[in-house]
Amino acid sequence: MNFSNIIGNDDIKELFNKSLETKNLVHSYMFIGPEGIGKSLFAKELAKMILCQVDEKACGSCSSCIKFDSGNHPDFVFVDSEDGKNIKIGQIRLMQESIAEKPIVSSNKVYVINNSDLMTAEAQNCLLKTLEEPPEYATIILICSNSSKLLNTIKSRCTKIAFKKLSEDDLKKFADAHNININSNLLPVYNGSIAKLITLSGESDLYNSLDDILNNFEGKNIIDIWNNSEILYKSKDNISNILDYFNIVFLNKLRKTNDYKYINCIKFVETTKNRLNANANYDMCIDNLLLQLWKFNH
Repeated sequence: MNFSNIIGNDDIKELFNKSLETKNLVHSYMFIGPEGIGKSLFAKELAKMILCQVDEKACGSCSSCIKFDSGNHPDFVFVDSEDGKNIKIGQIRLMQESIAEKPIVSSNKVYVINNSDLMTAEAQNCLLKTLEEPPEYATIILICSNSSKLLNTIKSRCTKIAFKKLSEDDLKKFADAHNININSNLLPVYNGSIAKLITLSGESDLYNSLDDILNNFEGKNIIDIWNNSEILYKSKDNISNILDYFNIVFLNKLRKTNDYKYINCIKFVETTKNRLNANANYDMCIDNLLLQLWKFNH
């Protein structure tokens, strides 16, 4: 089976393996699902298989596969935002100019629009012309995490493929395969995202410090708690993940002890999230959070 380097979403792998075997691919797909679960990697692997010149699909040795692996395949175009904010109409027009030209190496051409939900309204309307009458040799794949930002006319012209977030077992397999040490408490924080796993695996010192805070409320006065929690005051940009982690730890403690105080802790963490989302003063929110958690644990 192909897609051997892709973790999770086995049903989608099977779907495309059968579609390739029966030569039953459609011209336009929309890959929908949470960020960081491998949609872009899947699209590239699929593109390599579509462009492969031999029956094995993505054989790795034909001229097409060699050019693809080198990042220099003339029949593959990967479009993404140039500024991290928008995909502009000019990028779509360049894609349309390319798609009008026949394949050079393979018998097909593949176009992937990553973060397609960042296309401007003008870019989307421009793309519609191509989606309505794509050339026979072209496959277009739109990747998005928020399909509500795309025009209904765009969505109606694409076959939607819904990717699921990865299971905790899938994340463990990925971590083992790449020699990444992970904190088992963080598995729910990763939320099925390999991208988040990779990002947070580089922050082990932070989460060790959080464990020290959460496990040492008893036996200390609140002044000591505030003084020893400097890491929280410096982590404003990462506070959403941190508060999620707090509640995972409290939930685990609740399951082990059945102590009602941990329910109060979870509730107040959620209250703090709401206050921060309402743009309340950050330091005061952290002060109050630590004070309330300290009270619950005394």
